[in-house]
Amino acid sequence: MNPVKSETTTVKHVVAMPYPGRSHINSMMNLCRLLVSKTEDKLILIAFVGTEEWLFLIRSELKPDNIYFVLIPNVISSEVGRATDNNGFFEAVLNKMEAPFEQLLDRIKP
Repeated sequence: MNPVKSETTTVKHVVAMPYPGRSHINSMMNLCRLLVSKTEDKLILIAFVGTEEWLFLIRSELKPDNIYFVLIPNVISSEVGRATDNNGFFEAVLNKMEAPFEQLLDRIKP
């Protein structure tokens, strides 16, 4: 009698949080697509973190099913007009995004 081997599969869960600039967001999404493409059996889930504004900017792009969006509030200035106050933007990224991101990490379920 041959014993039946039971293989357990482990799904890896990645949280991707790009720096909030358009080129960083696009580059992070490309990296996530690349990671997903290397796992044919869909054993990786990627939570792509962004704000409502970012989602509006990238939602039209095609993405695999195992990449999903999770949102934090718009706590930084809008991309429109951001260049007028770069220092304020950098301060907001450093000081205002940390708490919502940590709260999101507590809520994410793999």
